[in-house]
Amino acid sequence: MSGLLLRLAGPLQSWGERSAFTPVRDTAAFPTRSGLMGMFAAAQGIGRGDGGLDRYQDVRLTVRVDRPGVRLVDYHTVGGGFPKARTAATSGGGNKGAAVVTRRHYLADAVFVVAVRAPDDTVEQLARALRRPHWAPYLGRRSCAPDEPFLLRSHIDDPERALRTAVPLSRTSSRQEEGDTVAVEFLHEQPPRDGQADVIDINDVPVSFAQEGRTHIGRRLYRTVEPVHRDLAGPQHTLLTRLIDYAHAEESA
Repeated sequence: MSGLLLRLAGPLQSWGERSAFTPVRDTAAFPTRSGLMGMFAAAQGIGRGDGGLDRYQDVRLTVRVDRPGVRLVDYHTVGGGFPKARTAATSGGGNKGAAVVTRRHYLADAVFVVAVRAPDDTVEQLARALRRPHWAPYLGRRSCAPDEPFLLRSHIDDPERALRTAVPLSRTSSRQEEGDTVAVEFLHEQPPRDGQADVIDINDVPVSFAQEGRTHIGRRLYRTVEPVHRDLAGPQHTLLTRLIDYAHAEESA
């Protein structure tokens, strides 16, 4: 087993949790497993109806919440003002002849770092695909492009440890925080050894991405708040340089 590290940052992200093709398109407060598996499948050129999601069943995710972002609700209209035959199709397959109204939820200015642990051959395939994706990755919705650097490390023995000790933290330490550490939120798929965690149940494990048969099942997450050394949250004006140096260190190793 080994892993890779992804930094999910951008002006907007949206990780749908409950809604699908409804007037209100929500977002979870963190990247969902469905969204990340969809990203991997798209990078590898796996279509919605192709199946094969069982290839990701051994993938384990740990999310570090660098910045939770600010929730933004955007009012959308599609179509309207045209003859019925020329207006937007609805999810039921018909045309209403009027504008389709939706309210779409986003996370603005959020940053997450994801440790992806999997068998070595799976990590190799994912790293290759994420470097040269068949379909471009996006942060939950196609309009939400990721910032660079995106793939921080492609081969790392202990990606979870790297989240705690090595990956630069995309936030500024508060002057009100004392000591050598800052408190950072983590989301784990496995319970922590000391058992100290908040439990979150979420229905985001994809069984099928087929357009007319999307299916998900539930999983349990364990939320912890852990100390991370203050040096990882260095000056904001050096963040990009530190991230690039961290990513490039693998290439020169």
